[in-house]
Parts: sequence; structure tokens; C-alpha cells
Amino acid sequence: MITVELENFSLEQICRSGQCFRMKEIKKGLYAVIAGDRYLEVDQNGTEVNFHCSDAEFLGWWVPYFDLDNDYSQYIKAVNPRDKYLCAAAENGSGIRILRQDLWEMIITFLISQQNNIRRIKRCIETLCLHYGEKKISPGGVEYYAFPAASALAESSEQELRELGLGYRARYIEKTAKAVNAGEISLDKIKAMDSLRRAKQELLKLCGVGEKVADCICLFALHHMDAFPVDTHIRQALEKHYKKGFPNRRYRGMRGIMQQYIFYYELEYGGREK
Repeated sequence: MITVELENFSLEQICRSGQCFRMKEIKKGLYAVIAGDRYLEVDQNGTEVNFHCSDAEFLGWWVPYFDLDNDYSQYIKAVNPRDKYLCAAAENGSGIRILRQDLWEMIITFLISQQNNIRRIKRCIETLCLHYGEKKISPGGVEYYAFPAASALAESSEQELRELGLGYRARYIEKTAKAVNAGEISLDKIKAMDSLRRAKQELLKLCGVGEKVADCICLFALHHMDAFPVDTHIRQALEKHYKKGFPNRRYRGMRGIMQQYIFYYELEYGGREK
């Protein structure tokens, strides 16, 4: 077990922030995270966080995953003090981190997320993993299923995916898996792109990926911190609080973090201070 002191870090807020769907609280203060083919149990008491894994796995996998080397206080300090709404959003979501998640997993995850609620998204993903993912056993003896590879999903049919409750998204997943598996779209090429614009252009070639989904993938997998996904919650917040438009220039390079503060604030508190 690795114990670290972390500021601006909240397992509860990260779990409920809408960016990861294979993280859950298994008992008070203890969370289980499945990312790709990895399993982690982690608990928190104030700023003390216990990662139940080896030193090598913590440093090589979970430090980048949770973006632990990044000082998030700098983003909160960057908020315009005259913007009372964003100040409140950043304060109430001050423990959120932008996770570095697997690109393939995020592509499928956010295809599933379209016109969907968080509870159902989680159920769909777990069903998909159960049917197409590899069964694994954690060092602590917990059985879980890795996220299915493109090659595994490419062997499925649209009808088979529909039978898992994926609805119209089944076609998107089938066609995307086949395109990636056939090498028509290179995930390695997308990962290597420094430009948010170029990465989005490439992602938009995938079946079912629109602007919002592409922005989510860029933010939560590729760590392009300027990506700014706009869903219903964000659109309503922008219409109410930023009638002249969001101050993009002021928050250049960190717009995605501001988006997460706003999203969490709207989702959890309806834009009202808790």
C-alpha cells in the first residue's frame, strides 16, 4: 500500500464527475477503479490517500492516471475573482482531476454516453466488458473484466451489441471497432498528435463521433486540456452565465478543467452553492 498526502484531490468528486464509469465506492471511503485491464482499490481520509498497489504500479500507472504530478491549485487560482459563478464551481469541485484514460476505452465509452444517463452508461459498459473483456483476478483476489479490445468488439455484430441493450449506439461501436481493428484509423497516430484540432479531425472520422464526443475523448484520454465538451448541462450554464460567450482566451490551455468544474457544479448542485 502507498500512502500519500494530496491537495485538491477527492475520490468522491472524481467518481461523480462524469469522466470515468468504472469507478465505484465499494464501502464508505473505499473505491474500486478498473482502468483498461488494471484494478485498484483506493481510500481517502482528508488529504491522506491510500493506494492499495505496489510502488511500481503506483508510479508507472496510477500517478499518470490520476494526474498526481499536476498542481491543480494553479487552475483554481487562475479563475477570475469577479466571476462568482465559476469561483463557486471551482471551489465546490476543487478535488476533481482530469484523468489520463485509455484512448480506445474512452472512444467506446463516450459513444455509449450519447443521449444516456450515468447509471445506464455504467451498466452498458459493464455488460460490454462481461461479454467481450478478458476475465482477470486482482492481486487481492477480486474477479473483474478488462475493457474489451478493438479486435474483440470487431468480431461482434450490430445485432449482438443491440441485444446487450446498447440500442442505436450498437452500430457506432461495431463500425468503429472494425475500422480501428482494420487499421483504417490509427490510435497510435492520434495519441502522438500534439494538436487538439488535428486529433479531433481524426476522431470525427469514426462512426458516431461528433463534436461533443470528440472533445470528451480529447480531454479524458488524450489530456488535451483545452478541449471543452458541451452537453446539455454546459449549454444551459453558458446560456445563463455567459451570454456573451465563455472567456476562452483567459482560460486558454485549461478550458477543459473549467468545463469539469462547471459540469460537476451543475450536475451536483444545479448551479447553486451547496
